Amino acid sequence: MLNSFNPLKTDFSTSKTIQTPHSGYHWDGSDRRFFEGWYYRVTLPQQGQTFAFMYSIEDPIGGKLYSGGAAQILGPDDEYICRTFPDPNKFWAWRDALGLGHWGKINSETPFFKETRFLDPAEFDRHIREGYQATATWHQGLIRDPGSGGYCRWQYEIKPVYAWGNKGEQQQSTAGILSFLPIFEPGWQILMAHGLATGAIEWNGKLYEFTDAPAYSEKNWGGAFPQKWFWVNCNYFDGESDLALTAGGGKRGVLWWMESVAMIGIHYRGKFYEFVPWNSQVSWDIQPWGRWQMQAKNNQYEVELTGITDLPGTPLRAPTEKGLQFACRDTMRGHLSLELRERLNGKSKIILKANSSLCGLETGGSPWDKSWQSN
Repeated sequence: MLNSFNPLKTDFSTSKTIQTPHSGYHWDGSDRRFFEGWYYRVTLPQQGQTFAFMYSIEDPIGGKLYSGGAAQILGPDDEYICRTFPDPNKFWAWRDALGLGHWGKINSETPFFKETRFLDPAEFDRHIREGYQATATWHQGLIRDPGSGGYCRWQYEIKPVYAWGNKGEQQQSTAGILSFLPIFEPGWQILMAHGLATGAIEWNGKLYEFTDAPAYSEKNWGGAFPQKWFWVNCNYFDGESDLALTAGGGKRGVLWWMESVAMIGIHYRGKFYEFVPWNSQVSWDIQPWGRWQMQAKNNQYEVELTGITDLPGTPLRAPTEKGLQFACRDTMRGHLSLELRERLNGKSKIILKANSSLCGLETGGSPWDKSWQSN
């Protein structure tokens, strides 16, 4: 049982360590179509496994066709469980920092307050029979799949290492300064490119305990939904303990038109290497499933990456115009090769070559009837 793990004495609720823009909740209280989603992940290299936790809330004003939330978990060997939380009034999130939670079943003697809040971890264990809570430094929850009987229970502390930017400097918006306006939707923000997690996860009766395991978190939000996207993410590499990669692209709405954009971000030995449309040329060739190739270059650096898998992947739900639907496919056991080079006097010098067999790979949306190549 998880009771064998005693969390470290940490101010779970108020830490703003290396906080990024967009860490807080974006809903403005209006009744427009809206969703917000969060992603937390822990990689366990010794077991060769990963746990990915995905949370979402849609139309939080309530009373709408798609109002409600959900928790999804992609667990060992890409196994999957999902639990919906239909009452948006039992969801809470902070507006000025990363913090959120959603209660499902609670003990009968527990008074439920409309101002749902972060609970002391022991209080959560005592009162919440199904639900979750998450901040920048703490993550805890329990969900059960009534159909399969599967369940997951987790609690772990997080020590952030990299957010999104150079260490010691102001952190950056993943999608640039215009992501503060609802022009480009949905918004996307990497909250923590790399961190260290200590705690335990119980999956269908098997206990996984870990210390300083690689951890990651991101989020997205908005009133519009991407038509098509891809994603490559890894922060555990063979022989490189101080390296994190996030890359992705998609078709998204910009006012009245659609645009295809992509980016690559690398944190390596204290430095942030950013390849985005406003400072780099970014190109890609993504198969419907099985192979992800990206290249990017700017005046100083260039990067190439290839992700591959022969695994079938697991269908996951995502917020769409028609509510939470199976709209993407993921594996957390992809193979990744990464090469970063510095450009000097017309020549390139290798800074980094790295590989991993614990890379997250995803394709989503439609159509995926052929490879998607950048123009």
